[in-house]
Amino acid sequence: MSNDESRTYGFELPILLFAGFRSIIDELHAELARRGHPGVRPAHGFALQAIGLGGATATEAGRRLGVSKQAAGKTIDRLEELGYVHRSGDDADRRRKLARLTPRGAEVLALSAMIFDDIRSRWAVTLGAERLSGLEADLRTMVPGDTFRLDVPGWFGTQTALGWTVGW
Repeated sequence: MSNDESRTYGFELPILLFAGFRSIIDELHAELARRGHPGVRPAHGFALQAIGLGGATATEAGRRLGVSKQAAGKTIDRLEELGYVHRSGDDADRRRKLARLTPRGAEVLALSAMIFDDIRSRWAVTLGAERLSGLEADLRTMVPGDTFRLDVPGWFGTQTALGWTVGW
């Protein structure tokens, strides 16, 4: 094989990483739909994580997601319509309106975790368990910080240096 045939270009890496992410998320959501959660979208998963077990206001969820309070509020409204969260007053401060997971919201997060494990197991069969573990270790080395960031929706919805707005 010549050098030209084996050459990879820098732009391929982010596209391949995103394509892997997208294939996992698409498979997750197809399985969630089969298991009774057809209305859940990728942005909803990030929002449910941002709300968390302790609940969150729209301002707090927006900050965690990297979006405005209004955008977070609209997502919370939709999650409430779907039965995944409910809003109630904060016991410590009645002026605050907290979104909290319903049993259905907690169920979809637990089910998502199980489906992610199933998908990972299939990847391990296809790639080999050792190669997959190595890939994960290498990505942990390359990804800055030690926490998982939930601000992907806000990051995708920001204006780029070229003036484009990328949105969901």
